[in-house]
Amino acid sequence: MRRLAESRPTETCKLDRRQNLRAVHGAGATMCPMTDAYHQLLDAVIWQLEELKERGVRFVSVQAETLAALARNPHVPAPKISLQPAPRPPQKSVPAAAALKPPGLQPATSLDLSLGMPGETAVAPAAAASDPEAKAAAFAALRARALACQKCPHLAASRKNVVFGVGSIHAQLLFVGEAPGADEDEQGEPFVGKAGQLLTRIIQTMGLARDAVYIGNIVKCRPDTPGQTAGNRKPTGEEMATCIPFLHEQIDLIRPRVIVALGATAVEGLLGKTVGITRLRGNWRTYRGIPLMPTYHPAYLLRNQALNEKRRVWEDMLQVMEKLEMPVTEKQRGFFMKGTSA
Repeated sequence: MRRLAESRPTETCKLDRRQNLRAVHGAGATMCPMTDAYHQLLDAVIWQLEELKERGVRFVSVQAETLAALARNPHVPAPKISLQPAPRPPQKSVPAAAALKPPGLQPATSLDLSLGMPGETAVAPAAAASDPEAKAAAFAALRARALACQKCPHLAASRKNVVFGVGSIHAQLLFVGEAPGADEDEQGEPFVGKAGQLLTRIIQTMGLARDAVYIGNIVKCRPDTPGQTAGNRKPTGEEMATCIPFLHEQIDLIRPRVIVALGATAVEGLLGKTVGITRLRGNWRTYRGIPLMPTYHPAYLLRNQALNEKRRVWEDMLQVMEKLEMPVTEKQRGFFMKGTSA
């Protein structure tokens, strides 16, 4: 486990976490300007929860008066917060938004550490993720719901196919893109165009088969392009927010060991608007409790054929292979260096 002193967050990360905590209080909640002392306390609590989560703790006991104090004005002194692992998980986890409402609190409440970004769906039951038959049944039901989805009427009206995802539901590695393009909409499978063919070559160069990983998108329908005869467009934030619960359920059922986010839009859809992909790529993040590696989209490499850009993506994949404890040969380490080729 990393020492906390070695993993201090950037100011951007701190801001993101504070914004997430505000969102837990409910959309549109108004909060007074916070003091530096409050920010320091907030950061300390966040890091304590993250450290417990890294150690495998999923629930912590929090006293009712502590939760009530968290819902008050941050300028009002709060009681000392003590976070201890709960002796056993409760029958039902308490939704964060409900847990922070003072009325009706029980003497002690368990806070679910599996909660991720605001708006995420609850984590799938562990039984469904560990039982192959239950997982397959849950995945089939999820796919059926996605194929029938009409939540974005403009996308449902223009699509040819819902592009649910493809690959092994037991995969250790999950690739996430932004949305289907014209080729994907035509075939009903993600990453089948030129960018998809390049992704397949990257996967094979890692020593894996395409059907051994799982490949999906944040948005399952091709973003409509009214008035355009060709080309694709970036999905809107509303479209991504509407569709991403399907991806959350896929992640929670598959439980991959590593997620790779392909491109700036995929990273934005997963992590929110942070720093640019150039600064993010190559640096591990965590999403729904799983290590996440942001990297460039294969389409970018098709536009920019520079050897050093290919090398950057490959360095990201080397990190992924090491995280998965895959063997890495010297030949693989040398790919896309001067005088070498993949």
